[in-house]
Amino acid sequence: MQVKRFFAADMRQAMKLVRDELGAEAAIIGNRRIAGGVELTAALDYKLSALAPRVPNVELEDELRKTQSRIVTAQAELSSRVEGEEGNRQLFAGLPLTASEPLVEPQVEAPVRPQAAAPAPVDQRLFDSMRSELSGLRELLEVQLGSLAWTQLQGSKPHQANLWRRLQRIGIAGPLAREVLDITADIEEPRQAWRMLLAHLARMIQVPEIEPIEEGGVIAMVGPAGMGKTTTLAKLAARYVLKYGAQNIALVSMDSFRIGAQEQLKTLGRILNVSVTHVDPGQSLAQALDPLLRKRVVLIDTAGLQASDPALRMQLETLAGRGIQAKNYLVLATTSQKQVLTAAYHSYKRCGLAGCILTKLDETACLGEVLSLAITHELPVAYLTDGPRIPDDLHLPRRHHLVSRAVSVQMQDDPSEEAMADMFADLYHSDGKRVG
Repeated sequence: MQVKRFFAADMRQAMKLVRDELGAEAAIIGNRRIAGGVELTAALDYKLSALAPRVPNVELEDELRKTQSRIVTAQAELSSRVEGEEGNRQLFAGLPLTASEPLVEPQVEAPVRPQAAAPAPVDQRLFDSMRSELSGLRELLEVQLGSLAWTQLQGSKPHQANLWRRLQRIGIAGPLAREVLDITADIEEPRQAWRMLLAHLARMIQVPEIEPIEEGGVIAMVGPAGMGKTTTLAKLAARYVLKYGAQNIALVSMDSFRIGAQEQLKTLGRILNVSVTHVDPGQSLAQALDPLLRKRVVLIDTAGLQASDPALRMQLETLAGRGIQAKNYLVLATTSQKQVLTAAYHSYKRCGLAGCILTKLDETACLGEVLSLAITHELPVAYLTDGPRIPDDLHLPRRHHLVSRAVSVQMQDDPSEEAMADMFADLYHSDGKRVG
């Protein structure tokens, strides 16, 4: 029997090290949290492994589920105990207690009341250690459940497993993939199932009934730096001017942080013969907009600030103000990683989002991730940009075309077995539902 220890930043990386070095037959015989990550002890040719079936079975998965459920219950009880101890302290501190025996000397003016036994102090370090250990066990189980579920799906429903792979090549998020796959669960013919999947994905993409600049009003471009806000604003302004002229449109810049941002907008204003107003930090946006309200369209360019920057919170609160009545569109570069896109949404949703604008489609290698975000959070896709030309590379979205484009730029190779198992583990982590 070969036994080896593995160290990694998290459980998923540790499991990958085990698989890479010892193979899928290795057994995990120990795990613990250490400074900077986790430690796994794995064994090859472990004496119990010979008794285990080589293919996943329902009984084994059910047992893992029961253990996972116990861990969740233990975590809840642990939190309840901590809260209960704290509640007892407050109860005993705030309520008077009645003497349990009669007073022997009535002349005593201030009788001494018996004190209730103080609750045992909570050892916070012990609870933190238990929480950490339970968290590690739960994470380990999720990784193992993900691997079991994926292997079982390949054995029992190979056509469904193939559809899972194809959706992952596009970049469709796991929960969304599961939702659309439920529709095709009874379709055996692969081509028909695939066409139905894509058609349903297209129907799930929302687009505005009226083009935003046709509807008019105050329209703000929001999002992190580098997403293409200023360039998109330029394309929108040029599109409007070419169609309706420059009299009824105005530009506003709230970006006083990026070098040259205001100069870019000034240059655009001169070219289009459109007025440009700059709003400095601390200046009232409502007052700056007041003389522009007679314009049919006002386009606002905002600063791309980090989520931790206090100025971002102020900017978003300003745009969310009732007096502004701005329609805020989150500008997302399709070249960005999934984590960046997700963080951008959660940072900027506070201002109230009317939809999103997808940029840099000509440079992207994966369109499914940004489409998954738009579908999941019900963000209508208002515009697309796919090049530097102003305004020629600005387009109105067509849902089926977006899905077709996502398929055309998909990954050439199927995702690895580890990647599929990890994706299934994420599904267990998110909601505990069984997939496949």
